[in-house]
Amino acid sequence: MTRAESLARASAQPWDIVVIGGGATGAGVAVDAATRGYSVLLLEQHDFGKGTSSRSTKLVHGGVRYLERGDVRLVTEALRERSRLLANAPHLVRVQPFIVPAYRWWDAPYFFAGLSLYDLLAGRSPFGRSKYLNRREVLRQLPTIRAEGLRGGILYYDGQFDDARLLIDLIQTAVKNGATCLNYARIVRLLHDGDRVTGVAFTDAETGTTAEVSARVVVNATGAFCDSIRTLADPAARPMVTPSQGAHLVFDRSFLPGNAAMVVPKTPDGRVLFAIPWHGRTLVGTTDVPVPTTELEPRATEAEIDFILETAGRYLAKTPTRADVLSVFAGIRPLVKADGGTNTAALSRDHTIRTEAGLLTVTGGKWTTYRNMAEDAVNRAAELAGLPPKPCRTANLRITGPIASGSVVPLHPQLPYTEADIVRAVRHEMARTVEDVLSRRLRALILDADAAVEMAPRVAALMAAELGRDAAWEAEQVRAFTALARGYQLRRESA
Repeated sequence: MTRAESLARASAQPWDIVVIGGGATGAGVAVDAATRGYSVLLLEQHDFGKGTSSRSTKLVHGGVRYLERGDVRLVTEALRERSRLLANAPHLVRVQPFIVPAYRWWDAPYFFAGLSLYDLLAGRSPFGRSKYLNRREVLRQLPTIRAEGLRGGILYYDGQFDDARLLIDLIQTAVKNGATCLNYARIVRLLHDGDRVTGVAFTDAETGTTAEVSARVVVNATGAFCDSIRTLADPAARPMVTPSQGAHLVFDRSFLPGNAAMVVPKTPDGRVLFAIPWHGRTLVGTTDVPVPTTELEPRATEAEIDFILETAGRYLAKTPTRADVLSVFAGIRPLVKADGGTNTAALSRDHTIRTEAGLLTVTGGKWTTYRNMAEDAVNRAAELAGLPPKPCRTANLRITGPIASGSVVPLHPQLPYTEADIVRAVRHEMARTVEDVLSRRLRALILDADAAVEMAPRVAALMAAELGRDAAWEAEQVRAFTALARGYQLRRESA
């Protein structure tokens, strides 16, 4: 389905469920509801995955650190969903070995006890079991780790994935099962019948036209932006989300040349810091910093950048510097508010569902549990709307992979992308801008911001040919993308 077809269908019929938000939760709700046989329309104000869902630490995991807080139920749920994601999206999710280095004699037995419980909660799982590694084995698997004082470590297994690509594939899966999904469709108001929400009005960013759409139930799945939609339903609604920012730095593969990831189990701010091999690079993060507002394009602060560099430098033989950073990015977590306190690292990663004036809001949670969040949300939405009850079908639903490409003409020597990837993104994945392609359909901006900027003119030319745009559009796209990319180009500031 093309975007033009989606736009035409969006306002052509009433819907069982209208989903606001094209991130992991919204896409998950659309897939779940469509596969049950409900009619579904999903609307996203920008591009699919523009927000938090493309800015994660790229992990499919149970959250071992939550065991320290005694949150066994959350960890067990996430471990179950971890296995389902591996089975349902094997083209994007893989088993990733992690090593927790031990520099004090009591570290290894302490970590091993926690990870053994983690394995126990996972039950029969395709992921491997934890085991103790001596000093020599840790250095063999993590040859760039700081050797001084190293006593050994614990090896355990979790999952790794490409978040934005999984999001796009979820959108494709929803469409394949009958949903209509539309990006660049901003909600301008909610429709009411008395005090109950009965639909939405949205504006198409490309044409500027506004359409009204009726629905038996509206699901607010806008993550960190959910409070702005809630106030459209009830102006007196109190905020339910505390936004927390997480930043990441991306380095060359040489900083972590093996297959194993490294885990720093306890940073000064109470976080776990990961150094992960990802798409031929080394990704290091994350932070957990409360922020006063939710931005669509958040920026890592100087303090976050310094914190990651300093912490990574304590554990790597070669201390990374600002000049080594290929890209820096940040995302906002929609953490459900707690009473008092400012420590966002201590807030639950569980999800919450709330209804107000007939609007159903689902928020919180994390990528690993998106499917379970969606199942709960659709169950509640169907009940709220009086829809005929139908069982969830996503537990074993294979997620659609990308359509095969043709041309293998490379776009840049530093990245594995081809001209055919651009054509596919436009024709089959609703990419509308150079940013859509280089940030989310491909991961060029995240992997190497400088290389992404160098690719932009060719990408714009290919897109213009597909979309029927002129030279002025090409030039504006290159200008806009170059301006956006400056926020990811830390090395230029260091030069």
